[in-house]
Amino acid sequence: MKPFKVGIDSYSLKPLNLSPFETLDWAIMNDADGVQFSEVNLGPGQALDRPFLLELAGYARENRVYLEWGGGEHIPLDLAKGKPKDIFEVNRKTAEQARILGVKAIRSCSGGLMRWNRESRPTEELIRISAKALKDQRQMLRDHGIILAIETHFEFTTFELLRLFDLCGAGPGEYLGICLDTMNLLTMLEDPVWATERVLPWVVMTHIKDGGILITDGGFVSFTAEAGTGVVDFRTIFEKLSRLDHRVNLSLEDHGGDFSIPVFDPVFLAEFPDLTASETIRLVELSVRSQELLDEGKIAILERSRWPEHCERRVKRGLRALKRIVEEKSR
Repeated sequence: MKPFKVGIDSYSLKPLNLSPFETLDWAIMNDADGVQFSEVNLGPGQALDRPFLLELAGYARENRVYLEWGGGEHIPLDLAKGKPKDIFEVNRKTAEQARILGVKAIRSCSGGLMRWNRESRPTEELIRISAKALKDQRQMLRDHGIILAIETHFEFTTFELLRLFDLCGAGPGEYLGICLDTMNLLTMLEDPVWATERVLPWVVMTHIKDGGILITDGGFVSFTAEAGTGVVDFRTIFEKLSRLDHRVNLSLEDHGGDFSIPVFDPVFLAEFPDLTASETIRLVELSVRSQELLDEGKIAILERSRWPEHCERRVKRGLRALKRIVEEKSR
């Protein structure tokens, strides 16, 4: 397996309230190879203007760490209000920032958990309106030399993302891609390894996140876990990513929290029409393994409110774990 660069996503360190330069310093001091900025904390009087971005890019270059950028969106709606939203300008501005920084992709995340809310628009409708908006951005993104990397978040499954790309008339490496979040796939009732294989040619960015999934009286519950301790098969996923003909960095993301997945509710389950019996069985197998790890005290559900007291130590340990896996597989 070819080597990877292993870095962090800035969201992991959110409780530390670090500036972009402080985040890079944290990465450098803790042997991370780079930072994906899902969010940017600016001080008084600071702005994401050209001088600031050029300085940030220069600092990363001097210290030989990679930069990745977020801020993109792919659903042209204010999901809280259900009203139309102009994401063209959002993505144009973010693409311009990325071009100044010298990066080739921007992470896109529009929200999520819509199918958990019965008042939300149907997923197929969201796919159609997203496709229309993104087709209109094709030339703009190409002009900037940017791929909009849609995160495997809680908006669309990998099956649905492939349908979205088809509606957009896009192929891998053009103007749309995937930011692969390995744990969010569990919440969307997908096996992380199988889902990775489904969208593999499209992956240009990552959120490497571990987790588990349990069976409860109400269905499944997914939750995050320290990298290297959960049921996400990083070794197999990394082997698949190493087959790509373009470089992909492994950006660790971690946080607390769990997600209820009420699959025993037939109305909710109908929101996942692509879920097969074989993948359901695979999720059950992962839940059995998760329960074993829970019983052995090797993993535990960490409430989001407790993340600040754990984040720095857990991210450091997670970084070391990912680097060990990469080193082992690269020998």
